[in-house]
Amino acid sequence: MEPRILRLNIAGQPLEWLHWKECACLYSRDLVVWTLGDIIKKAYGGYSRLTGLRTYIELPSIIACDGERLTSPASRAPLSNPALFYRDNCQCMYCGKYFPFENLSRDHVHPRSRGGVDKWENVVAACKRCNQRKGNYLLHETNLELLALPYSPNPYEYLALINSDRIRGDQMDYLRPQFSRYTGQRLLITTQSKIFA
Repeated sequence: MEPRILRLNIAGQPLEWLHWKECACLYSRDLVVWTLGDIIKKAYGGYSRLTGLRTYIELPSIIACDGERLTSPASRAPLSNPALFYRDNCQCMYCGKYFPFENLSRDHVHPRSRGGVDKWENVVAACKRCNQRKGNYLLHETNLELLALPYSPNPYEYLALINSDRIRGDQMDYLRPQFSRYTGQRLLITTQSKIFA
């Protein structure tokens, strides 16, 4: 899998993940103001008519682009199963076992059939067995307990979650200072387990 490039605004706030081709396009339009991190790709162009040498652009892992200085406060991070499963470290929040994505499901702590909503603070990763066992019961109506409370990731945490299977160390080092204390430790463990797996 190719690494993605973290795009920031000029003030250093992270905005999105880019494919290297999108990054090369920003360079060609002269929109990249400053960079951080290691060079992750050389994008080759044509040959110079004057020198006969092939042109290339070195693409770093983090770029900042000209434009709006500050982003407006982000609304809620979009909820998706991959981001949820990474938030919960691919662990069932009821039995505590670790599972691949295909064996996990989204469980609503307060079931939707009983007025619960589909939002970060009400969903956890659960293995299919535990999810089926819980059904549409409230927690106090079962003998199940949550291993961790669900929470909504901030924009920095969300960017790490949606790219956690290919995030680089220098990118994580840039995002990590903005994580909540508990989240930062959890995301670091998840990223390291991917690296050493």
